[in-house]
Amino acid sequence: MAAPRKNALIVGASRGLGLGLVETFLKRGWRVTATQRKPSPDLAALASDALSVETADIDDDAAVSALHQRLAGQRYDLVFVVAGVATQAHDPAHDVPRAVAAQVYLTNAISPIRFAERFRDRLAAGGSLVLMSSVLGSVGLNESGGWETYRASKAALNTLALSFEIRHRAENLSVILMHPGWVRTEMGGPEADIDVETSVAGMADVIEARLGRPGTAYLDYRGETLAW
Repeated sequence: MAAPRKNALIVGASRGLGLGLVETFLKRGWRVTATQRKPSPDLAALASDALSVETADIDDDAAVSALHQRLAGQRYDLVFVVAGVATQAHDPAHDVPRAVAAQVYLTNAISPIRFAERFRDRLAAGGSLVLMSSVLGSVGLNESGGWETYRASKAALNTLALSFEIRHRAENLSVILMHPGWVRTEMGGPEADIDVETSVAGMADVIEARLGRPGTAYLDYRGETLAW
C-alpha cells in the first residue's frame, strides 16, 4: 500500500519563492494548500486536484481567523510562512518613515508568529512549522551592514520564533527558520547568486530531511546551520 500523501500549507505563494515551493512540493507528490493576498495567475496556472488555493493577508487577523476556520478539517505535515516585505530595505533606518519601518516589522516578524500561534493546532503529529527568515537576520554574521530595517525584522522573527517554540516546548514542536539563499527574485534582484529552482529544491530537501524534529533550527537552503 502506498504511503498517504503529505500535506503542506504554504502561506504567501503568489510569486517568487512561495510559488516555487508550491510547484516543487506538488512535483514531489504532496498535497498543497497555497495562500495568496490577491489572485495570482501564476498560482492559478498550477491548478490540479492536489492544489487548493485560499486568499488571506497575514497582516489581517480577521482574515487569518477566517482561513483557520475554512481549513478546520485539515492537518498539515508542513506549515511554511513565506510572506514578507522589504520596503525601503536599502535605506538606513533613520531615513525610513516610522510607519514604513513599523509595517516591515509587523509583516516580517509579528504576523508570522501570530499565524503560527493560530495554526499550530493544524500541524500534524510529526510535522514542522517553517518560517522564511534570512541570513540577514543573523546578528553574528552582520559584517557588512545595510538592509537595516529588513535585517532587524528578520532578527526579530528569529527571536520570536525561538520564544514561540520554548513557550510550547511540551508539545515537541518542530520549528525551522529558513534562509533561502540570495535568490534572483523581485526582492533579491537580478545579481543574486542562485535561481528560484535551486533555492526551493534545496529548501524542500532540508524540510523533508528534518520533518518533525523537535526544537528550533536556523538553517540555509543547503541545510547549513547559521549563527544567531
